[in-house]
Amino acid sequence: MVSSASAGYFMLSDARGSVWSGSAVLVLTGGEGSRDASALPGRLHWNVGMDGLAIAVRLRQACCLSGEQRLRIVPGLGRLRVELLPSGSGGPLGQWPAAWLSGLGTPWNTLQLSGALQFSTPGIVLESASGRWTFSGRADLELQSLASRISTLDMLGSYRLTLAGDGAQREGTSVLLTTTTGALQLSGNGQFAAGRLRFRGQASAAPGSEAALNNLLNIIGRRQGAHAVISIG
Repeated sequence: MVSSASAGYFMLSDARGSVWSGSAVLVLTGGEGSRDASALPGRLHWNVGMDGLAIAVRLRQACCLSGEQRLRIVPGLGRLRVELLPSGSGGPLGQWPAAWLSGLGTPWNTLQLSGALQFSTPGIVLESASGRWTFSGRADLELQSLASRISTLDMLGSYRLTLAGDGAQREGTSVLLTTTTGALQLSGNGQFAAGRLRFRGQASAAPGSEAALNNLLNIIGRRQGAHAVISIG
């Protein structure tokens, strides 16, 4: 079910227990038909129960989740609402190794990133109606202290990817990429709507880092002088 809902990008491997209480290894892949895969260390544990008319899901993973995280799933006639509740500690919901991204395949398996991915949100809602999904709320993915095996630099930089939406189908979910600090400068914006992502951005080297980042920029996107153009969708 997880694999089909995520178009094959997420898989639960070596599942044990039942749908109500169990555990599995969470695997990231390049999608349906991909041979690339990367598993997280340790196991993801879940417990499922009822919360009124909603289904309550509690998740734990020692390596990566900050304590117990909670989902509420509210089914309806032709509708489905999924709520990711904020962390009880008020901090990030979880942190994952950047090396996990190699499971997505090209170009991530070439970049071989190290660093950390940290996810924070005050709460988000995903809702499906008539086969269309909408996103409400805000979520931030911090890419911290990234490095790559194809660069001689000790660190590329730190970045933030922000998703924001108000549940409107036409406007979709906005996507914003910014650089917090680092020699590799990344920026861009886009929109996820009707099941498709459209994103335009660019990558460049900070002064003094051009030679060390030249090969990396060639992989990231189409070169336009000193910049690499990032285009998705």
